[in-house]
Amino acid sequence: MSVVRSGEVRRTETPNAVMTTFASPTLGGAGHALWQVEMAPGTSGPEHAMDAEQIWRAVAGAATVRVAGGEDVPLAPGDTVVLPAGVVRRVVADPATGFTAVVTGAGGAHALVAGADPVVPAWIA
Repeated sequence: MSVVRSGEVRRTETPNAVMTTFASPTLGGAGHALWQVEMAPGTSGPEHAMDAEQIWRAVAGAATVRVAGGEDVPLAPGDTVVLPAGVVRRVVADPATGFTAVVTGAGGAHALVAGADPVVPAWIA
């Protein structure tokens, strides 16, 4: 058993969001990662897929998950979306409220972006 204290969480800032890692393989030795995503109003992440399932739980604001092929999935506080491995998506924060979610997925999973090498994002490493 390991305990990650509040002062030990890891924050990673990108141009699109701030991710706060609560547990991962390199933070607490967990097999899964658990992190919070905070997106400013109107921002969006890159179009990408993950090579492992992720579960997103919306806790504040609103967002749309744009799935390749044209499906838009709106998320509001209390909604949970299960994103299977390989699903190409882009998360777009509401322009008025922004978006906050708690996410879990396999630690060490790779992000897959067209034209780039697979990479393990820092917040799930």
